[in-house]
Amino acid sequence: MKKLLVFVLIAMLALTACGRPTGNTSSSNGDDQEVHTIRVAYLVSEEQSTHLAAKTFKETLEKESKGRLKVELYPNGQLYPSDREAIEAVQLGNVEMTIPAVAPLASFNKKFMVFDLPFLFNDNEAAYRALDGELGQQLLSELEKNDLKGLVFAENGFRHMSNNNGPIQGTDDLKGLKYRTLENPVHTDTFKAFGANASPFAFGELYTALQQKTYDAMESPISLYYTNKFYEVQKYLTISSHVYAATILLMNNEFYNSLPTDLQELVVKTSEEYRTEQRKIAQEQDVEFLNSLKEEGMQVNELTEEQRNEFKEAVKTVYDKYVPEIGEDLVNMAKEANQK
Repeated sequence: MKKLLVFVLIAMLALTACGRPTGNTSSSNGDDQEVHTIRVAYLVSEEQSTHLAAKTFKETLEKESKGRLKVELYPNGQLYPSDREAIEAVQLGNVEMTIPAVAPLASFNKKFMVFDLPFLFNDNEAAYRALDGELGQQLLSELEKNDLKGLVFAENGFRHMSNNNGPIQGTDDLKGLKYRTLENPVHTDTFKAFGANASPFAFGELYTALQQKTYDAMESPISLYYTNKFYEVQKYLTISSHVYAATILLMNNEFYNSLPTDLQELVVKTSEEYRTEQRKIAQEQDVEFLNSLKEEGMQVNELTEEQRNEFKEAVKTVYDKYVPEIGEDLVNMAKEANQK
């Protein structure tokens, strides 16, 4: 009798264990085909190019996988208020994908700081040659050490400066300004070199911080100024193009490796299609949204070549500090992308 009771208890414990959530997002679609759910978390709004291209990404994966892949999109920072937290969530397998700015990846792999060096790329095409070429592929492959699968680089575009004091025409105009930067030491040190009182702050809470005057100034791509209505809390916009801001499609590496080979190939192919579409939309939005910002009352000025050279001179100390840490070979590979 005792043996029977022990057997029954063991059986009950086994059944209970089988019913616990495991974090695996696979299920069945009723046709004996496993369905893999990909939850994608990111900060930008539904109006911005990342989300618009992500909608196509979702539709393509679901259609071409014949329902074996299901994609759920979570824009607007619904799940995580910062890129760093979203990356950590993917790393831990709490969600399967994110599309963050590249800058916070420096916290996971210092080599990614190469893309944050100020005035590194002359134009978008130079950035594409670096990101899509040997340099970008080398860094994508290194992410596997961090339990991340780097798929492709996309874009937020060149970053520009704004504030509420007046037009920025030289480094003197930044002195003493409480400046919000990305969660990346190169960005923060760049604005300190410009003379600002710079510190990092979560993007999802930035509008309120500017409204409450916790910060006087910020820097961002044009699309984010418009889609997040920063024109309501920032009066002056300076087209400085001080850093090219890439984004990246990141997937949990264990989840990626768990997919059947044909679905892995589909994810890679569709990611490359996403990159092409997203960049096209992003460049169109830069033109459209800049005009809209002016219509909303932002006063816009563009740095002259002489003014840009003053800022470039100010950040030589940033290169002196970070090039040895990043690796001179990687920095030179990035610079070579400016040569067609």
